[in-house]
Amino acid sequence: MTSKLVWVAALFTLVSCTKQAVDNSPLNYVNPLIGTAPAATISAINHGHGTENNAQVIPSVTVPLGMTNWTPQTRATETKCVAPYYYNDSTINGFRGTHWLSGSCVQDYGSMSIMPLSGKLKCGTLERASAFTHNEEESTPYNYRVTLSDYNIQVEMTATRRCGMFRFKYVNEGEAHIVVNPNSDEGEGFTQILPRQNEIIGYNPVHRIYQGWGEKAGFSGYFVARFSHGFTNYGTYQDEDVFEHVTRISDLKNLGGFASFYVNKNEVIEVCIGTSFTSIEQARKNLDAEIGAKTFNEIKSDLKNTWESILNKVQVEGENEDDKTKFYTALYHAFLQPRTFNDVDGSYVSFSGGDKILNSGDRNYYVDFSMWDTYRASHPLFNLLMPNENTDMMYSLIDKAKQGGWLPIFPCWSSYTSAMIGDHAITTLADACIKNVIELNDEAYSYLLKNAFETPEDFAEYKNGKGRRALESYKKYGFVPLEDEVKESFHQQEQVSRTLEYAFDDFALSQVALKRGDNTNHELLTQRAFNYKNVYSAADSCVRGRYIDGRFTDEFNKLTRMPYITEGTPWQYTWYVPHDINGLMELMGGQEGFNNNLDNFHAAKQYWHGNEPGHQIPFLYNFSGEPWKTQKLVTEIMKQEYDSSVGGLSGNDDAGQMSAWYVFAAMGFYPVCPSVPEYVISGPHFDKITINQDNGNTLKIYAPGASSGKNYIQAYSINDKNVANNFLSHSDIVNGGILKFQMSDTPNKNWGREKNARPFSLSK
Repeated sequence: MTSKLVWVAALFTLVSCTKQAVDNSPLNYVNPLIGTAPAATISAINHGHGTENNAQVIPSVTVPLGMTNWTPQTRATETKCVAPYYYNDSTINGFRGTHWLSGSCVQDYGSMSIMPLSGKLKCGTLERASAFTHNEEESTPYNYRVTLSDYNIQVEMTATRRCGMFRFKYVNEGEAHIVVNPNSDEGEGFTQILPRQNEIIGYNPVHRIYQGWGEKAGFSGYFVARFSHGFTNYGTYQDEDVFEHVTRISDLKNLGGFASFYVNKNEVIEVCIGTSFTSIEQARKNLDAEIGAKTFNEIKSDLKNTWESILNKVQVEGENEDDKTKFYTALYHAFLQPRTFNDVDGSYVSFSGGDKILNSGDRNYYVDFSMWDTYRASHPLFNLLMPNENTDMMYSLIDKAKQGGWLPIFPCWSSYTSAMIGDHAITTLADACIKNVIELNDEAYSYLLKNAFETPEDFAEYKNGKGRRALESYKKYGFVPLEDEVKESFHQQEQVSRTLEYAFDDFALSQVALKRGDNTNHELLTQRAFNYKNVYSAADSCVRGRYIDGRFTDEFNKLTRMPYITEGTPWQYTWYVPHDINGLMELMGGQEGFNNNLDNFHAAKQYWHGNEPGHQIPFLYNFSGEPWKTQKLVTEIMKQEYDSSVGGLSGNDDAGQMSAWYVFAAMGFYPVCPSVPEYVISGPHFDKITINQDNGNTLKIYAPGASSGKNYIQAYSINDKNVANNFLSHSDIVNGGILKFQMSDTPNKNWGREKNARPFSLSK
């Protein structure tokens, strides 16, 4: 009897420990639905933009950085600023293989949808839609499940890097159908039924709709859908016109194909879908290579293990469970873009409308860089946690330059674009180079210099997105004057913001020149890095539009949007001098003037966390002797602008930048100035953080009490050596070791105040 009780107790302990281990898995804290509902955060209320103030993310089932993401589809369009899924929608009309730029306001492209039905065949996306409830919806990075109530069908999906796999369980016996269609808003596309192979194939031509011109991008999204069940009927359709046993249809609006079956009660039909940007045959090869004979559960398990491995690169411990949900969901969102473009054998269509099929060899080739956003924190996060993948991303940028002749500014849809401002591919490459993640050879370096100093002679190439906008004005005057309205750009005017961003990009390139021993360009670019001063109005303590003759414009209100500022106000952009905060401080009359201006800025509720240009602002008090204010601000932003509800993101996530900000803030440091291998310290928000790095080194961060409200730094040490500086070097992280923070719920106004404690700045 006693031994039996011991055995039962041991079994109970084993089960409890196993359950605890499972519950502590970072995957259990990821909620892909966060950000799919309207936000009610401060930024969303004061400055909100985008459809219904959603963060424009979707519940993607995907491999990190995958080619095609899989999502429930509540809106069947590739229209700009309309994501495939919104939490507040009440019906699902398909399940999409999507190339949506996560958290963005660009348009989807090359996508396709699949929808199961029972009873009467209904092909149009509105007609076939089914009600669903969130009570019967489960979303994880590796699996999505939902019940389509109108049809009593249980849907489950999982994925590989280039393929999706679906299980459709038909609860009711009888007539069943599966509809497949390309999501073309252009009245284009192709679908073919291959009944002997149990396949439906097709493609959706890609258009660069976001730029407003709608040109063809020169490639398509191809798919091969393979069914586990033979067809009892099949055909194609256009709108609600059904063409039974007609196997091909193309270049019409709302076209697609269907397969019909007779199913028994609770019968399951599985569909595997291979995708490619190269050809239907390559989509089939991807399908055979990545899924082949594997079962649904095997694919799901593989994807689960992949996410488990990548999320475990950062292990956090603390009292607040909601914070873990926010952290690991942010990490998930940060790892969705850029996108794998090559097939399993390395094949991909050359950049910018090229008709060549190239090969990436033993590395992946990436597209869809939301560069205006992601250079700030996303790519620095990759340099820390995914340096091998970021290496491939950086060489993908260089490959685009080799294929198109210019380093791209904002490469989406495998195309040049002038979608945003700045030249931040330079900064992103510089950051990876300075942190020794990549090596830039002479050819690669020449493309960076070309962007900084040359403008395409062919106007058509310039209009198409090659080269910096308004570079000639910038070089001639040291700023972009208001007379140059930058008409050949999706974002026109915005002259002050361009000046500020080019000055920073010039600084980043100067660091590469310095590392390479190119003293001539280092000195020239360093001087250009001070161009931000040319649009600063001392009378206003703020940046302001300026004419060629030096006059500042009368069109000025520092609190409201101005046409010479990008997506913000002059006061918000004033702080965009990440490379020379000390120089900006001097313009404002020194440390006291800088702090007063920054205090007034926050008191006026000007800080807008929902958009990227200000993401460095909360950390700037570290430069001006008041780092406790940074610690307070970062804590408030993490609490007010992020939460664990479905409306928990305050603005467009923009390919993971909003989420990467949170990851850095939670770890306690932030890359204010990419291309400088240092981080500004703001203090950890977990009691213990373990960063497991690809080089085999581990960094452990201890901050007892941080998760329960002790968010002010009293002291900190690196490998038991006390440090007064309020910055952390990149080498301190990658070399591994132990950081210890002494935290409190009250500020220590003496820590980090020394002048030599300030992080890097161009002006000494």
